Amino acid sequence: MGKVRIIGGIYRSRILKFDDGVGDLRPTPDRVRETLFNWLGQDLTDKRCLDLFAGSGILGFEALSRNARQVVFVENNKLAANRLRQNGKLLEVNNLEIVFESAGHYLKQCLHKFDIVFLDPPYNSELLTQSLELIKKYSILSAHGMVYVEYKTAPDLSGYIINRCKKAGMVNYALIELSAAN
Repeated sequence: MGKVRIIGGIYRSRILKFDDGVGDLRPTPDRVRETLFNWLGQDLTDKRCLDLFAGSGILGFEALSRNARQVVFVENNKLAANRLRQNGKLLEVNNLEIVFESAGHYLKQCLHKFDIVFLDPPYNSELLTQSLELIKKYSILSAHGMVYVEYKTAPDLSGYIINRCKKAGMVNYALIELSAAN
């Protein structure tokens, strides 16, 4: 059983459990989350967020801790999805939705627009590039929406512009948005 700590907001210092034997689960490190939420601003009031490939759900729970209006967690591993539900109950939050299905299927049938999408799929897959294409194709982002991406090797960012990027150890991460041409 793994543990991860919320680093900011109203749930600061709360410990969440996750099942570390589930696939390629890598909760985003504290210092990366700190930088990300400094980029986004600490207060996410009225922001609708999507935590795609949720895993431990730490990015979505950090958003909830910073007053996000809603966070949708998409996870296709049953054990991880159940743990997300348990952590939501532990924090007593009701503005979250946990969707048990593949990220691709969710994006293809999604009717919502999101202000922030957290996108951190397994590194050794094509899921990052595929998801970025689907986000564009199905117009998932709101007018000023941003996508946080975490990766080992740089993905194809055609149609996106990099707002900010950084590296911490082996983790590369960036905040991107759709280019004006899209």
